[in-house]
Amino acid sequence: MLGAGLEVSAVGFGCMGLTHSYGASTPHDDAIKVIRHAYERGVTLFDTAVVYEDNEVLVGEALAPFRSEVVIATKFGLTQPAAGEPQMEDSRPEAIRASVESSLKFLRTDYIDLLYQHRVDPNVPIEDVAGTVKDLIAEGKVKHFGLSEPGLNTIRRAHAELPLAAIESEYSMWWREPEEQLLPLLDELGIGFVPFAPLGRGFLTGNITADTKFEAGDVRSIVPRFSSDALKTNVKLVDLLKTIAESKGLSVPQLALAWLLDQKPWIVPIPGTTKAHRINENILASEVEFTDDDRQQLADALAAVEVQGHRYPPGSLRARAGREAAEKK
Repeated sequence: MLGAGLEVSAVGFGCMGLTHSYGASTPHDDAIKVIRHAYERGVTLFDTAVVYEDNEVLVGEALAPFRSEVVIATKFGLTQPAAGEPQMEDSRPEAIRASVESSLKFLRTDYIDLLYQHRVDPNVPIEDVAGTVKDLIAEGKVKHFGLSEPGLNTIRRAHAELPLAAIESEYSMWWREPEEQLLPLLDELGIGFVPFAPLGRGFLTGNITADTKFEAGDVRSIVPRFSSDALKTNVKLVDLLKTIAESKGLSVPQLALAWLLDQKPWIVPIPGTTKAHRINENILASEVEFTDDDRQQLADALAAVEVQGHRYPPGSLRARAGREAAEKK
């Protein structure tokens, strides 16, 4: 259960990687099969965005036969620049409306269950953003409001204008910053949390080594955390987790997702994959129960390795999310 009474499955599905950020897109028919397999296995939360290339089209086609039985989350607020131009934030009211109309068309639906602002726009007051979404809710085009990677002050201001159902941000065993201030705030306000990259962009699958090379078009090829030098240290964390996972009869991804689910009852991770058997594996994480001894063992493992490298390429728009630190003061 997320905030504002939005009920979803314990584990959702992040659809981005089917078309965006990780090299070549998954063949269309294969991607449709993967999304529908997730639905057949009980997944009800599907996450996409207008800027993930043709991802919304794919999600809309895959989920059309059972639209009323699923929760589709999409996003507005980032431009789709021409080649060589920088991506920018744009949450002007007219831009939000245009983005929503586009999403409704691509998703083959007349309403969006959960609409996120993709990134905070420093040029548009969050109250104006929330007010526009409130109007869209009144018109029946949107059901719930969320924010992606906002600062704490932005969350409070937005929530005061329009109750937030969810905050989406990165959170995993190798990016734990949300524990410091974000999770306590969401607990206080009754807002759900949707961690993206809950498996560390594939790092917590256990399949990445210090020698792994990423293909052109794979964002990890330019992310400092995945550089060879950083991975030499970071893989030590996975080695520790493998030992713990094996002792419990789990895979490392199952352990990582179960750990997230154990943090708070209103956390719903959205791992992505291109393989049906990985969906089966991920869903089983919701059945794992930890003892206090398990939790202490995991805490000791996470404390033993200081993860190296930033989570975004330097100078990228997403790296600018660091400015949100100023909001937290």
